[in-house]
Amino acid sequence: MTSEKSNLAINQDTYDATSIKVLGGIEAVRKRPAMYIGDTTIKGLHHLVEEVVCNSVDEAVAGFCENIQVKINIDGSLAVVDDGRGIPVDVHKETNKSALEVVMTMLHAGGKFEHKSYKVSGGLHGVGVSVVNALSEWMEVEVKRDGHVYFQRYEKGEVKSKVEVRGVTKKRGTKVIFKPDPEIFEDRNFCFETIAKRLREYAFLNKGIKITLSDERTDKIETFKYEGGTKAFIKELNEGKEVIHKDIIYIEKEIDGTIIEVALQYNDSYSENVYSFANNINTVEGGTHLSGFRAALTRTLNNYAKNKGLLNEEKAPTGDDYREGLTAVVSIKLPDPQFEGQTKTKLGNREIQGLVEAVINEQLGIYCEETPSTAKAIINKGIEAARAREAARKARDLTRRKGALSSSSLPGKLADCSSRDFETSELFLVEGISAGGTAKQGRDRTFQAILPLKGVIINVEKARIDKMLGNEEIRTLISAMGTGIGADEFNLSNLRYAKIIIMTDADIDGAHIRTLLLTFFFRQMIELIEKGHIYIAQPPLYKVKKHKKQEYIYDDRELQKTLITLGAEETVMEMENGKKEKLDNSKLKKLLQLLIQIEEYVKTLRKKGISLDKFLKLRNKESGSFPLYKVSYRKGISYLYSEEELERFIKEKQQAEGKELEIVEENDTGEAKREREEGAIGVLEYHESKEIEKTVKMIENYVFSIDEYFGEGASEKPRYKLISDDTEIYAHSLNDVLSKIREIGRKGLEIQRYKGLGEMNAEELAETTMSINTRTLLKVKVEDAAKADAIFSTLAGKDVQRRKEFIEKHALEVKNLDI
Repeated sequence: MTSEKSNLAINQDTYDATSIKVLGGIEAVRKRPAMYIGDTTIKGLHHLVEEVVCNSVDEAVAGFCENIQVKINIDGSLAVVDDGRGIPVDVHKETNKSALEVVMTMLHAGGKFEHKSYKVSGGLHGVGVSVVNALSEWMEVEVKRDGHVYFQRYEKGEVKSKVEVRGVTKKRGTKVIFKPDPEIFEDRNFCFETIAKRLREYAFLNKGIKITLSDERTDKIETFKYEGGTKAFIKELNEGKEVIHKDIIYIEKEIDGTIIEVALQYNDSYSENVYSFANNINTVEGGTHLSGFRAALTRTLNNYAKNKGLLNEEKAPTGDDYREGLTAVVSIKLPDPQFEGQTKTKLGNREIQGLVEAVINEQLGIYCEETPSTAKAIINKGIEAARAREAARKARDLTRRKGALSSSSLPGKLADCSSRDFETSELFLVEGISAGGTAKQGRDRTFQAILPLKGVIINVEKARIDKMLGNEEIRTLISAMGTGIGADEFNLSNLRYAKIIIMTDADIDGAHIRTLLLTFFFRQMIELIEKGHIYIAQPPLYKVKKHKKQEYIYDDRELQKTLITLGAEETVMEMENGKKEKLDNSKLKKLLQLLIQIEEYVKTLRKKGISLDKFLKLRNKESGSFPLYKVSYRKGISYLYSEEELERFIKEKQQAEGKELEIVEENDTGEAKREREEGAIGVLEYHESKEIEKTVKMIENYVFSIDEYFGEGASEKPRYKLISDDTEIYAHSLNDVLSKIREIGRKGLEIQRYKGLGEMNAEELAETTMSINTRTLLKVKVEDAAKADAIFSTLAGKDVQRRKEFIEKHALEVKNLDI
């Protein structure tokens, strides 16, 4: 961070209400959210996270923030905390409102339009955090600056409380908590891995910054901090691969306020692994900075090769040749980036291409002169790639003459479909000739084609395209799809099927073949994955049978749900405590789902040092609500049920002390306890409180009291009777009901575990795995290309020792061991 801070830091005094410029409102955001975040799918949901985190990262780039914490809360909300300057809270003259309120509620309001507060920024449109607010069920912001703590709450973008002063503090920074609105987002489940991928990139691109991600749902925590910056990024990307030069080529230069940073290293693989960024934003579609880098790389290396006589009779390698085995990161920081849309996937500044080309030409040229051994190794790699490209062309010509790659000459073992409608056509890649025969019998011939694959296909991670084309199964696959292969010939518009479905056994061999097929598509036809054409069939793991009923189960979690469903089937629950009410199996099933939710709350509350039993007893008898806060002051502990109660508590204690008191988050454990003893107020927030309240009220709609969740022990008279198949089973509590239902579900249950497709007949295979009405398909996506690259390199690469270490590390995570 040191060199960047010296270039980018701004005087802290300039960041106040006068830094905030207002350009409009947020009325249209909720009506047309896709205009601002791309879409309202899971991708748009995670874009909200990036918009909030981006503000904290901008503080770090400006030199005022060193630590960022991101936390996924159990109630579905997400918190982002930084130790930056804190959003200004003083009065904004143009609007006569607090600058905090202006930033959070007004579109196109921010401190990034002029370059007084931020020299470069990822959030230049000024719509980021206000859009997140507008699309959230609720949002809370806490600002620590100027020695005070400030707080404001919003709901669906509207202000719900004035900016309140909540005591004093020695710290500074901003804390934003938001919960996505269910009216906008159907899927509101944050993915830890997706967020971790982006935070890892931020940490790599801003050396020295520490970013921590924690997940209250799973207790998973990851911390990202890289002093080496982009060089550390390259080292991680090439981990497990054999590099052709040990040193990482690193170029950094500032021209007219634009910082150009490039790191690159070649390995012995046959694929390119290049990432481009503009102001910390991953420009997945590239742009002018990436074009400039690629053009300069080819020109500089070929000029050096010609001057040193390294080409001789060889034809100069092309840009495609120099991409083979290239791992590179191109990061640009510029004052006024021009992105395509608010989601910022492509940089459009024309002047940047020339700047990048000039810097790479100069700096890479100097590097080649000073390090001739590395330059020669890279150029030889390009020459070798050019020879392989020519060999591949000849191999394609030869196989094409034989008809093996011609889309008009389909392979003999392909059982094609009769339809020529691309959108409905499907191609199943089936493991084994026997399973392929079963699939042919079970398919819908109208739109489903079957291609049986014999044996294990070639590992493309270890082979160039010319070697690949010598493999019969690969040639058959290419011919069936019709797209061709290689940069010169691949054409997505020639794809014959909208869905390419990998269907393999649920054993270790099936997993191996699936990995090799995915490696092939990822390395040679990644566009098929990016455009959503590759799927994985999900054959059932179990067939469960009870009496005359049978059901197919696809994973162990679903098996547990099925046990409860079967246990509740035809089971009636009667009260044994004087009440005459009883629940039929329909109502019982709904009750059981609520009890499962309560089981989850038991775990999360335990992490916060309180049992569910105690938490339930803290319920407000009048309102039915549960505590939102646990507040510690001196040696006393209080439970508060609303924002207003917390505000009153703080004011009362401050009046009693005759001074403002510091507010400390109770999560800070030792530090919080020490500071409380000195007179600070410790606050622990129960994010799950509202969800527990909602679940409890739904349980009580079934004429229960939540006090009945816990029994007083086996000696007490049972409260409930479960009647199933003329059998009576007694339970002492609602918690006990759940375990008893699971026991009933297992009684008389036959469980068959499937290991292969061959264990199913054509009718079963069609019903469970192929029929569009009953099947489950997984669409293959590349959410984290760097992680996918690392996984494929580990599982299919040349480094046997690394693969062994991976297996040993993850051995205990195996759920279905095939012995």
